[in-house]
Amino acid sequence: MLIRSASPRRAAAGFTLIEMLVTMVVMALLFALAMPSMSGWIRNSRLRAASDSLQNGLRTAQAEALRRSRQTVFALTNDKPTTTGYSAAANGRNWAVSTVVSMATGETSAFIEAGVVSELDTTISITGPAAICFNSIGRMVVNTTPGVTGASCALPTTTPPVQVYDITYTNPVAGVDRPLRVTVALGGQVRLCDPAKTLSATYPEGCP
Repeated sequence: MLIRSASPRRAAAGFTLIEMLVTMVVMALLFALAMPSMSGWIRNSRLRAASDSLQNGLRTAQAEALRRSRQTVFALTNDKPTTTGYSAAANGRNWAVSTVVSMATGETSAFIEAGVVSELDTTISITGPAAICFNSIGRMVVNTTPGVTGASCALPTTTPPVQVYDITYTNPVAGVDRPLRVTVALGGQVRLCDPAKTLSATYPEGCP
């Protein structure tokens, strides 16, 4: 008669309390280490979004000037960008584009488009001219009365001759934030660059 020995009982699968605690501690440490870099990434993403919006507004103004064969005015404003009546403001939080009324006709200014620059993050600062005018061939032009309240378009006096918009935080974090700059050349070229670097063969992303 065969006698079968009892099979050994399998150990219950799962984690012990100590293993779970160790795992949670490790995860908390990793999360704490990742927080500064994640925070910096979010801040710089917001700066880039504001810069992209600013570029889009400037390029829209230039493209509409070419398409309509008439002057347009790009203006920063603190008014809501969906309104047809607005006032230009240096360092404004939104942008708007309108046509410039011709002196030879009795036409009225046409509101074209508007957008948000930094309204979604009040700690982002836009430093630059209140208004820039583009003529029918897409170049910057002087116009002291472009038809927008508070707007007066002038040509740059810097070397090289570019209008400059700096996008920064009002509460900068050293070593984390990467401020950006949007420049507009006399010929109408709109460019995003890194003000921490000088334009060269080594740093094509640098600013002139």
